[in-house]
Amino acid sequence: MKESIISIDDVSFQYPDQTAFALQHVSFHVQRGEWLAIVGHNGSGKSTLAKMLNGLHYPQEGTVTISGLALSEENVWAIRKKLGMVFQNPDNQFVGTTVQDDVAFGLENNGVEQKEMKERVQEALQKVGMTAFLNQEPHHLSGGQKQRVAIASVIALRPDIILLDEATSMLDPAGRDEVMNTIRDLKEKEGLTVISITHDLEEAAKADRVIVLNEGSVYAEGSPQAIFQLDQELLTLGLDVPFSVRMSELLADKGITLSERHFTEEELVRDVWTLNFTE
Repeated sequence: MKESIISIDDVSFQYPDQTAFALQHVSFHVQRGEWLAIVGHNGSGKSTLAKMLNGLHYPQEGTVTISGLALSEENVWAIRKKLGMVFQNPDNQFVGTTVQDDVAFGLENNGVEQKEMKERVQEALQKVGMTAFLNQEPHHLSGGQKQRVAIASVIALRPDIILLDEATSMLDPAGRDEVMNTIRDLKEKEGLTVISITHDLEEAAKADRVIVLNEGSVYAEGSPQAIFQLDQELLTLGLDVPFSVRMSELLADKGITLSERHFTEEELVRDVWTLNFTE
């Protein structure tokens, strides 16, 4: 059995100006090396949960444990060294005048020596395929490139966990694929734990496991395959079922049977390509 790197145990949280709980008795564990997607509509509690994992909120009930440390004011800075966060808008994360300056910023703040800093900056940019843009000004980059630099800034700090907070929602499909492929490659090569907080089920389909939040509580939990079996329920919750799932169902309604139910467009295209439509 794999080690739990994050434990959320019976956590509740309520904003002072609201009567309803933003999170109510939420419990789940994240295994080391796992990719967990947390999905939900606006107001489901996922943004509050993202802020709690980064120590911007503390549970009013229950406990949050990250890499063996209980979330508290005393431990919050140690936890932030173990969990790196990539936000929705990469422009809000840039502080350096060049790509390498931006990646180095967090290392400088952590007191990393100059020689090691240069090595880490090069290493991080190489991992996300951005070494050719070392001296480029960040605002000249595409959306996908900006997010890859933001990811490099995080992995240069060598966290155990990367938290993506709607990190692809402002990107076009090409940029989204670019970022997701980068994250998957890093997860496999570096053994990182990835938490993707999103409303995009196309993105969630790439995860190992999915948790659906609704009205501050865990509504469902399981593999992408298991979660997408709830297609009508997901639509009721305000979530769009991935195109590949909808298309698989439409083909089945027309009597075209695929080898299995597909959760990515690539899998669907490969299966359709092998079909024989001749009489």
